[in-house]
Amino acid sequence: MVQVIQAQNVILSFLEEKFALQLADDQGFFTEWFEGLPEITRLEKQYLNGVKNNFLRLVEHPPILEDAVKMVVLSPLLDLAGFYDDPFFITTEKSSDKFTLFRRENELYQVLGILKKLSQIISQ
Repeated sequence: MVQVIQAQNVILSFLEEKFALQLADDQGFFTEWFEGLPEITRLEKQYLNGVKNNFLRLVEHPPILEDAVKMVVLSPLLDLAGFYDDPFFITTEKSSDKFTLFRRENELYQVLGILKKLSQIISQ
């Protein structure tokens, strides 16, 4: 008999246990993702590894909320790519909350982790 699980109830740890999934860090895994890309500096590689590590830590503690992914992954990548520099600019939607900077204490720690990594990169 087939077991049906609602998608909203599926978390990564369940899939890892049920199907023996493992993180693949092998550079030979999906080589087409790395072909034809421009070279990046050691500092950029370090920065990207930090973003990857922050995301993996986020994945370990579901649920993965959109705002957390924006802070941990999207914003650092946009910054690294120069999308906050001229001639680009960003606009945001008006917030429906009067004053909600961090919805959860966990998000604050994620931001602090990013700031700590950035300060380490800058000080090198």
